[in-house]
This record gives sequence, structure tokens and C-alpha cells, in this order.
Amino acid sequence: MFSDTHKESFSRDGFVVVEEFLTNGQVQEIRQHIQQLLDDFDPQKHPLTTFPTTTDNKLLGSQYFLDSATRISYFLEPDSVSQAKLTVEPARAINKIGHGLHIQDPVFKQLTHGPDVREIADKLGFKDPRVLQSMVICKQPRIGGPVPMHQDSTFLFTNPPSACGFWIALEDCLVTNGCLHVVPKSHRSHPISRRMVRCSAERQPAAEEGVDFIDIEPVFSLYPLQGEKEEQQQQQESCPVEVKAGSLVLLHGQLLHMSPPNLSDKSRWIYTFHIIEGMHTYDSLNWLQMPADFPLTKL
Repeated sequence: MFSDTHKESFSRDGFVVVEEFLTNGQVQEIRQHIQQLLDDFDPQKHPLTTFPTTTDNKLLGSQYFLDSATRISYFLEPDSVSQAKLTVEPARAINKIGHGLHIQDPVFKQLTHGPDVREIADKLGFKDPRVLQSMVICKQPRIGGPVPMHQDSTFLFTNPPSACGFWIALEDCLVTNGCLHVVPKSHRSHPISRRMVRCSAERQPAAEEGVDFIDIEPVFSLYPLQGEKEEQQQQQESCPVEVKAGSLVLLHGQLLHMSPPNLSDKSRWIYTFHIIEGMHTYDSLNWLQMPADFPLTKL
């Protein structure tokens, strides 16, 4: 399934599309399961935690957000809540469900730990791949917020960086409903120079519990290019990545990518998770932390 051509494209461009990663039947089964998860959402038992999609320097995460690594938690579109009340029906308010689907949900656990995923990790050179931050992202019609330009290793940092994103389309993802946009080859020219970290009273006595961004010494990933890099170009433009349902988009952790708002009448459901190299240090500064007795999941 993951050919040498796929690997060459990924190494060159920082992303690659693997078409028909899932069959139509698999897509339909997963969509039905997601619909059940959406229907199970009870706003009366929820803190109405929204998921902000801005790049504010100070992003205060609630405890609900910080404790989501091993749970099935619901995060709402900012435009779905006004004065602590939903402005749309509950199932249409959800921005994403995460971040422990690969642990707690049998459907997504099976998908994430499937042989095709392991094959890709092996071919990319991962020695001890660990899974984290699994999410269903709904990109709701009309209110699906934009995701600004970012690099995944900013949020899931190892030293050296090793994050790789698996982004699986569960509907046709088009320009009209907020598909991915990437800056090809940016993984070769843009090192990781900042991190989103968890604030704590231990490290910052004056800080509120939550998350923040900090600058770090720029560092490049070692995979799969063994540290090869290029000079940054004056201007690098993003391009849309339109894909059909069932396609996998593989994203290098240094690749610049984003998605615009969904202003259409059609949703844009996807399932995504990330792997990191377990042999590299994943430290306590990372915002996403597992419970003390719960190590990062082996692929």
C-alpha cells in the first residue's frame, strides 16, 4: 500500500496522499460510529469547552483539555457557544473528539493499530513508534473554524523532532469545505523553533494552569532525511490538498500546513492521529501528558 514512490514523495515534499487507504465500506462504518459518538454528546454534562483556533501567544487550556490524553473528550466550535449556551444542535456544535480515541474506542483503536499503519511507520524508519493525540475533527458546516499555519512538532515535541501525522479523510475534502493546505518542501527549510507547553505552578509560580508557547533553539528532524535541510525561500505559498473519502494524507512534523474555515453547507469529517519515535525524549514540557502509570501507547 505504501510504495517506494509514496516514500520518495513524502521525503521530497513533506506530505503524500495515499488514495484508497480505507475502503468505501470502512469509511461508512466509521462514519456511522462517529455519528453515534456525536449523538451521545450531552451538553448538560459538559463544561462547554471550546477549541480555539487562533495563534494567541497565551492559550489557556482548561483542565478538561489538559486531562484528555487518554479520554474521549468533546471540544466545541467557538461559534457554537454564546453566553454559556449552545447556538446550534449539540451534534453540530462539536469541533473535535479526542485525544485518546486510539486507547478508549475499539473502532479507532483497531484502525490506528492496523497493519497498514505499522507498515508505513516501518518504512519511514521508526524503531519504536508511539501513538498519541488521536482525534475526530468534524469541521462543521458554516461554523467550522480555520486552523492557522502550524507544524505538528510544535505541539508534540521530541528531541530530535519526530512527529508524523496520519490524516484520514472520511468525507471528500475540497477547497469548498475547508480541505488541508500545505507548503510543499517546508519541512526541509523550517526547523521547529517554538513549542506549545504545559504551564505549571512548579515551573512558573505566577502562571495559570494551562498552555503557552515558548521559543526554542531551532532544531530539525532526523527522519527520513538524516538532517538534510534547505535554505528558506523568500515566499512559499500554500496549496490545497483535495482528497476523496478514504484517502490518507501523511504529514511530516515540520511541514507547514493549515485549513481555512468551512463556510459551506457540507461538513468535513476526518480522523487523525500522530506517531513519535519512542527512542527520542518526550519531556514533561509537552502539553499532552499521559497519567503517571500510563506510558505512551506502542504502535
